Amino acid sequence: MQQNKTIIIIAGPTAVGKTSVAIEVAKHFGTEIISADSRQCFKELQIGVARPSIKELAAVPHYFIATHSIQQKVTAATFEEYALEKAAALFLKHDVAVMVGGTGLYIKAFCEGMDEIPEVPLELHNEIVQVYNQQGLEWLQEEVKRLDTEFWQSGETQNPQRLMRALEVVKATGKSILHFRKGAKKHRDFNIIKVALELPKETLHHNINHRVDKMIQEGLVEEVQSLLAYRHLNALQTVGYKELFACCDNDISLPEAIEAIKRNTRRYAKRQLTWFRKDNEWEWILPDAVQVIRFVKTRLA
Repeated sequence: MQQNKTIIIIAGPTAVGKTSVAIEVAKHFGTEIISADSRQCFKELQIGVARPSIKELAAVPHYFIATHSIQQKVTAATFEEYALEKAAALFLKHDVAVMVGGTGLYIKAFCEGMDEIPEVPLELHNEIVQVYNQQGLEWLQEEVKRLDTEFWQSGETQNPQRLMRALEVVKATGKSILHFRKGAKKHRDFNIIKVALELPKETLHHNINHRVDKMIQEGLVEEVQSLLAYRHLNALQTVGYKELFACCDNDISLPEAIEAIKRNTRRYAKRQLTWFRKDNEWEWILPDAVQVIRFVKTRLA
C-alpha cells in the first residue's frame, strides 16, 4: 500500500502556464513529472504540441514525453497503464510525484480507471480515420447518428475523436460504446491532489495567440511539411497540424491557416475548461507556483 504517497496533478487549458508551474512544484518537492498530454508523447511532434524545451526537460525529469511513435495507437488506457507503473516506480524514491497536462480523459483514466472496451481491429480504426479525413465531421456525425443513436443522444456530437471511437466500437462489436461504460471508479492506493490553473479569458486568449505566432516563427510549417506522408494517422488529427495540412493542399492561405489554428485552439481551451469544471475536486488557482505550493502543503499537512 502507498497511503503515504501523493500525486499532485496540475491541469488546466492549453497555454495557461502548466509546464513552468509544474517544474517549480516538482523542484520544491524534489521529485519528478509525469506528463498527461495525449500529443506530447509522440516523438515526431514537437513545435505544434508545445513540448517542453530542452532546458525545461533538463530541469526536472519528465515521463511520457516523446515516448511513442505517431504510428502507434496510444489511448487513455495506454496512458493509465504507463502512468500507474511510472508512479509506482517514482514512489520508491519519493513521497510525492507531479503529473501535468491538459488531456482530461487521460487524467480521469489515471485517477479512476477505464472501462474495459473490446479491442478494435487496427484496420477498422485506420479506415474510419481515413474516411473522416476525406469526408469530414459531417460524415462522421451522420454515421454515428445512424449506427449508435444512444451515444449520439449523449450530446458528444462535436468531438471527432470521441465520435470516431464510438463508431469503431459499434462497428466492431455491434453494441454502443455506452454499453461498455460501467462508470465504476477504481480505488487508487495513493493520495491525489488536484490543482487546475486558470486565467482571465482575455489573458488566456492572448497567450494562445502569442504561442501560435511563436510556433510559426520556430518552424511549425516545416514540421508539418515533414509529416505530410503521415497526415492520415490519428495522432495528427489535431489543432495546429490539420489547418496547415489544408494550407499545404492550397485550400487556404498561410495567414488563414494561422488564424484558424488560433481560433480552434481557443475553442479547444474552452472544451478543456468545461471538462475540468465538471469535477468539483479541482482547486482552481492562478498559474503561480508559490500559490500552488502553498495550497499543496495545506493538503499534505
